Amino acid sequence: MRPAGVTAIAILLFAVSAYLTALGFIRLASPESVSLSLGAPLLHGLEVSGPYMFLLAAGVAAIVAFGLLRLKNLARRAAIVIGMAGVVMLIPKLSADAADLSPRLLLAGFAVMIRVAIVWYLWQSWTAKKFG
Repeated sequence: MRPAGVTAIAILLFAVSAYLTALGFIRLASPESVSLSLGAPLLHGLEVSGPYMFLLAAGVAAIVAFGLLRLKNLARRAAIVIGMAGVVMLIPKLSADAADLSPRLLLAGFAVMIRVAIVWYLWQSWTAKKFG
């Protein structure tokens, strides 16, 4: 039986994938209709590569989410690496936002906490045992 936390992480990854896919296709259809900066919270600088990076990241997120739902250990490890990379890439933003107390600091801190919680949960031995 799949743990509820793994299902929640997979759903989150599917939502990220849907968001990035929508932005990527909208940007391809009408390049000036949406800003690339809408992908910045998820792509951490890769959004400047254009809509194809949105679609590539969306594909990776969907594949990892599907693997988590099927309890594939490689998907668990990929989700851990993606989460840790997200934390590392958010450190400069968190540091810059710490200069003044603002909602941006709260959002950056929340983004780091979510990623750390996902990595911690997937790293636990009792979660890892559920994966083949």
